[in-house]
Amino acid sequence: MSIPNRDSFTSKFGVIAAAAGSAVGLGNIWKFPYEVGQNGGGAFLILYFFFVVVIGLPVMMSEFVIGRKTNVNAVRAFKKLSPNKPWYLTGVMGVAAAFMILSFYGVVAGWTLEYIHLAIVNAFKGQSPEELSKGFNDFITNPIKPVIWQVIFMILTAVVVIGGIKNGIEKITKILMPVLFLIIVLMGIRSLTLGVNTSESGEIIGRSVDGLKFLFRPDFSKIDIDVVLDALGQAFFSLSLGMGTIITYGSYIGKNNNLKKTAVEVAFLDTLIAILAGVAIFPAVFYFNVAPTEGPGLVFSVLPSIFQKMVGGYVWTLAFFVLFAVAALTSSISLLEVAVAYFAEELKVKRVTATIIVASLITILGVACSLSNSVLKDVTILGRNIFDTMDHVSSNFLLPIGGMFIAIFTGWAMKKSEFFNELTNQGAIKVKLFSGIYFIIRFVAPIAIAIVFLYSVGLLG
Repeated sequence: MSIPNRDSFTSKFGVIAAAAGSAVGLGNIWKFPYEVGQNGGGAFLILYFFFVVVIGLPVMMSEFVIGRKTNVNAVRAFKKLSPNKPWYLTGVMGVAAAFMILSFYGVVAGWTLEYIHLAIVNAFKGQSPEELSKGFNDFITNPIKPVIWQVIFMILTAVVVIGGIKNGIEKITKILMPVLFLIIVLMGIRSLTLGVNTSESGEIIGRSVDGLKFLFRPDFSKIDIDVVLDALGQAFFSLSLGMGTIITYGSYIGKNNNLKKTAVEVAFLDTLIAILAGVAIFPAVFYFNVAPTEGPGLVFSVLPSIFQKMVGGYVWTLAFFVLFAVAALTSSISLLEVAVAYFAEELKVKRVTATIIVASLITILGVACSLSNSVLKDVTILGRNIFDTMDHVSSNFLLPIGGMFIAIFTGWAMKKSEFFNELTNQGAIKVKLFSGIYFIIRFVAPIAIAIVFLYSVGLLG
């Protein structure tokens, strides 16, 4: 049974903005461009695009179908479609994954707020990458400041979710996503126009065009089984699949919405923004002849120094960290909504109450994740600190297993006619290649996801 008087999206753009916002996160701004550059450039992109189309889109369609057909949270959706069977555990994994991911994601998102503050007060001016690196390390190992920013970020997330779908999530993502896109395009244009950097003697120090070569030049010699599986995993995880988000958002989509088209548009925007992030970052990195090292070191230690050297550096530094924070917020909103929808509907409590309870629990776990860089650094679970444990369990276990079972459920437990009717709006729209999509969901997607999972846990390769 659907939930009476349930909130929903009111426009097609609202659906696209919210779902794309969920997919676009911190990983798109840094991790994806870096992986492209380090794993064959254009060759990796070709593999990634292939897996998005062949694996990611059919699984996303499956999640949208499950959500919209049932109009309930991710756990009850499986109970409704397959009562008295353990399929609901797939939804439980999604809720658990969203809970765990947001616990450590909120910590990193809090860092972006600290860096917006530092950018506003122009604290980066005159600092070298080494000084910035020390400042970053001092910040994350401080037991107080990161926690304060994490709590503030979680409050911002909770406020949006309390507003509901129409007046909260839809309204804010319809504003934030265009802002994000505008900032990243302007930064890309500025980065590309840097040109050639020369010393006083005329010696070439770096070229911005080399950043594009780093991203897009195909290097097929780097393509091996590791890169292939990495491209498949990146395509799957970057679309927010297996964590209950798409099922939950799907449950708020109107019956006249074209689910296949929505899935294609979300995947396109997610990939486009990830590529634009690379265009914004790496031409500047190569112009100033900085090694594109991995992870937080580049984002929090190197990039502020680079942007400060550009004309209007204050503006570009601030813009970048605002961009970073916006990407984090659009993703955190969707993660919190997965758990809130479950708690509100299963415990039959008001959205405000459910949001406060869930956000508080996630924040408490997030505090432990934050403190794993300082006073709790010696607390380990199976050899990992608390932060890394949340990341490892959710990313390497809950997401791939959940995604695999979603594909299996849609292809084998759900009637083909049910899937077809929901995807085609009861036959009102044509879905080309439906037989191919259904074949992928039944056979290709589960096998491919299983291979990635087994490889990631060391049982293959």
